[in-house]
Amino acid sequence: MATLTYVYSDSTAVLGPLATYAEPHCYDLCAPHAERLTAPRGWEVVRLAPDSEPSGPSHDDLLALADAVREAARPRPEPEEPPGGATREGSTVEVGRRGHLRVLRDPQR
Repeated sequence: MATLTYVYSDSTAVLGPLATYAEPHCYDLCAPHAERLTAPRGWEVVRLAPDSEPSGPSHDDLLALADAVREAARPRPEPEEPPGGATREGSTVEVGRRGHLRVLRDPQR
């Protein structure tokens, strides 16, 4: 798989690794079509070699993951509950909690 991008100002077609997000004027191609790609007369085709080894997580990725785990493990203050043990949020009533999960009940039922 590869992503084809046209650079009209340079009359160039760039064929590179599969893009991670969609952009206008970029087209994803299967391997057989990427290999047989030709450009119009007067245009240049630039083929960017894909990374031979898939890159693992970077140091920054690992730090961000560690920070997210620390944040998730941080105790949160319990909200004050009105009498009866149920809290009201919008049109639903919270009737129970277990960890990060909540049991909600629609007050109209």
